[in-house]
Amino acid sequence: MIGKPSTQLIVMAKAPLPGLAKTRLIPALGADGAAQLAARLLEHTLHASRAAQLGEVTLACAPDTTHAAFTAQAQQGGVVLVAQGEGDLGARMRRQFERAFARGAARVLMIGTDAPALDAAVLRRSADALVDCDAVFVPAADGGYALIGLRRVVLPALFDDMPWSTSAVMAVTRERLSHAAMRHTELPPVHDIDEPADLTHLPAGWL
Repeated sequence: MIGKPSTQLIVMAKAPLPGLAKTRLIPALGADGAAQLAARLLEHTLHASRAAQLGEVTLACAPDTTHAAFTAQAQQGGVVLVAQGEGDLGARMRRQFERAFARGAARVLMIGTDAPALDAAVLRRSADALVDCDAVFVPAADGGYALIGLRRVVLPALFDDMPWSTSAVMAVTRERLSHAAMRHTELPPVHDIDEPADLTHLPAGWL
């Protein structure tokens, strides 16, 4: 009997330190409050990642793997810590995809910790979408994306010279996918929690 293709789920996360994590929320929450929210988002994301039951989860950490919030996740089991490494966001994302494929994954999903609407069901749907497509995305309401999934290959154009942290990210990504003749699908968009106005999209009772 042939088993399901191996799926690797990668969570990209910054250590929830004041002045490092969720800095655009500091005007609304203060540096400590923004860091506390980052810690809660991290915990929520790892809970959903485990619940998706896609296999072992890789937590790609910045600036390194030593923060207590990271090591606590590893101690719970099912999560492997790796450092994101140097470079811009695209270089760090590309490195993690390449690592996962080199280790034998057939399908790779990558998320951040900014979108609490990415629950286990969405993660499973995203993995299933890669059975028939080369790539899957969950767009973000701000014009970026909250999830990217790839099958088999890493297309450098998806990571190199991208206008990260702008409203053009998903549009540019679509253009590059089309140019490369890669088949992709998109799930319904979600909200990232990046700016003070986004706090209205947090789950009830978080603030």
